[in-house]
Amino acid sequence: MAKQMLFVYNPRAGKAQIRSNLLDIIDTFVKAGYEVTAYPTQAPGDAVKAVQERRDGYEIVACSGGDGTLDEVVTGMMKSEERLPIGYVPAGSTNDFANSLGIPKSMLRAADVVVNGRTFACDVGKFNGGTFIYVAAFGIFTDVSYGTPQDTKNVLGHAAYLIEGVKRLPSVRAYPLKITCNEEIIEGEFLYGMITNSHSVGGFRGITGQNVALDDGVFEVTLIRKPSNPLDINNIIVALVDKRVKSEYIYTFTTESMKVESEEPVAWTLDGEFGGEHNKVQIENWHRALEIRVPREAE
Repeated sequence: MAKQMLFVYNPRAGKAQIRSNLLDIIDTFVKAGYEVTAYPTQAPGDAVKAVQERRDGYEIVACSGGDGTLDEVVTGMMKSEERLPIGYVPAGSTNDFANSLGIPKSMLRAADVVVNGRTFACDVGKFNGGTFIYVAAFGIFTDVSYGTPQDTKNVLGHAAYLIEGVKRLPSVRAYPLKITCNEEIIEGEFLYGMITNSHSVGGFRGITGQNVALDDGVFEVTLIRKPSNPLDINNIIVALVDKRVKSEYIYTFTTESMKVESEEPVAWTLDGEFGGEHNKVQIENWHRALEIRVPREAE
């Protein structure tokens, strides 16, 4: 009897390249002994529902799309009574988490990893009542991903994020925050913050720190305090990209959990998608809570 696979995919992700690869991807799965149920998402939230409400009998859930699609599949799985391994065929504009896991950019090679790779238990982020797989962030640039039209992402890819981000520089604002973590309290006005479990964010590799592990039970945190001189923003950006450059306005540390409080609502993004506006956020690391297929040669 064939093994059962649920395959959830976003037909519009990236440059809609899955349309020309879909049959070959499914063929790869079938040749590996799976009976495949394909589910093309139509609207935000579809992948969460498809995974959470799946029937019994599946042995694995595979997905294809951008980081947002993966985030929905992970959310659905974390809400399920039975957590199955997840296979990921990246098809988005950036694919930060896939790059961190060493998953091939080639869709057919990634499909082969789904059925022939090894299982890796990675950490998952808990964000109030929601989840994220690799980044929760607020402040400057964080609305770029969900604020950039899909068609623009498809045409410009990586450049779309940078172009949209530069447009927002004149309207940079800071948020007065109280941040509690590691038995310490940090207070001040912050332009940006990201809590990550990834080697890259927004396509910028190394921006999250050095020696990052995706299964060590802690997040890497980067906070940027509002500079006294607006000209210092350029120095901050350089320091983010080049870790050899230090800035007095950047805080970096690791933590298992943290609380962020503000008097006014702050907009957050979770894995590049809009995560709502919140006055209080509790973030926790679910250590090795999810199994995902990675290449056998990966560490």
